[in-house]
Amino acid sequence: MELVNMERLQELLNSFANEDVYIHLETTNGAYATHFNENVFNAGAFIRNVMIRYELGKVAGEAPHRVGLKLPHGWVYAQGITHYELDEHGRLLMAGHDQSGKLAVALEISKTPFTY
Repeated sequence: MELVNMERLQELLNSFANEDVYIHLETTNGAYATHFNENVFNAGAFIRNVMIRYELGKVAGEAPHRVGLKLPHGWVYAQGITHYELDEHGRLLMAGHDQSGKLAVALEISKTPFTY
C-alpha cells in the first residue's frame, strides 16, 4: 500500500461510482487492547460483502483522510484513511494505520465479493 495521493484516490473512487459494488468496512482499536491496558475501551465495527451503489465517492481532509460514499439515502463513511492500493484483482483497498503502524480502519471496494 502507498500513502494517500488524494487526486489518484479520487480517480479510483470515481471509477467505481454508479455500479453495483461490494464493500468491506472495518474499524478497530485492537481486539486485544484491553489485555494490554484494562483502561482502554475496546470498540470496533465490521461489515463485509454488502452490495451498494454509490453515486459519489469523495476523499477529503488532511492526512489522515476521510472517505465517503454517497448513497441515494445516506452515506458510508471512513475516517482515518492513510494508505490505499488497487490490487491485482481490481479491488480498491484503503486503510488507516495508527502511529505504531497498526490497522485502525479499512474500507475496501470490489466488483466481486471478498473471499479472503
